[in-house]
Amino acid sequence: MDWKGVMPAITTFFDESYRVDHKSIERHCRWLLSEGCLGIIALGTLGEGATLTFDEKLEVLRTCVHSAEGRAPVVAGISSVTTSGAVELARAAADLGCQGLMILPPYVYQGDWREMKTHVSAVLDAVRISCMLYNNPVSYGTDFLPAYVQELVGEHQNLQAVKESSMDVRRVTAIRALVGDRLEVSIGVDDLVVEAVGVGASGWVSGLANVLPRESVNLFTLALNGEREKAFDLYRWFLPLLRMDTVPKFVQLIKLAQSEAGVASSRVRPPLLELAGTELQEARNTINQVLRNRSGVRDEPTMNATKGMGT
Repeated sequence: MDWKGVMPAITTFFDESYRVDHKSIERHCRWLLSEGCLGIIALGTLGEGATLTFDEKLEVLRTCVHSAEGRAPVVAGISSVTTSGAVELARAAADLGCQGLMILPPYVYQGDWREMKTHVSAVLDAVRISCMLYNNPVSYGTDFLPAYVQELVGEHQNLQAVKESSMDVRRVTAIRALVGDRLEVSIGVDDLVVEAVGVGASGWVSGLANVLPRESVNLFTLALNGEREKAFDLYRWFLPLLRMDTVPKFVQLIKLAQSEAGVASSRVRPPLLELAGTELQEARNTINQVLRNRSGVRDEPTMNATKGMGT
């Protein structure tokens, strides 16, 4: 599959009883694709994958595949506390029609490189479909250094992308220097997207695209095409929301932004709780200030997000 362009890491919708709301997920996926996003990534951290049972994960993936209708790839986030659990989910995702996997380290346990390599390699060996390695040392305590990425790439042909969320934009150039064009590099930190594209990132796994997908696609495309002035005008407007992707309560904040924008409810599944009190009001003020000024950027032409990428 093609790992270039904007692919939202989608939120998971829940009804009043905290059951997965599949109709809303289906509607959301179709809307994101109609707004120019080039793929759907489900069951990530933002998707509250850790709160879903194995069967619920499969049902979410089934809904996403059905919603995409073959128009765009669906990628399954693969996370588990055990290697066997990750392998089982990876195989099931491939069987359901997912075109790619986003492989996370085992949450809770922070192993050394030998252990993490064994875990990731087991998932890569279990399937033939294209895979993305997810590096997020801030959230998971496991850091897939560029040299480790190079080692995995040399041993696994189906490792074709990395989502880099280390907060260090220099990682993009470091990975490129070691593996060249063998691997696509996506930025996974929303408020680094313009900088990351400027040094060679070819994809954006976005959280705020769940709220403002067309603006996200426009921002990425302007940055990719080197239209710096237009890109930074849009970036400055968008940054207060993009920064919400980089703090501990990013799930609650992005779902609140969805609610304020009329996209979905702000409901999260425990142990997460919705924002309250002063924290809620301050977040609402920030979100609504950005949304009030949306008309000034909304009409920016939506361009092909893969222009200049050879696709």
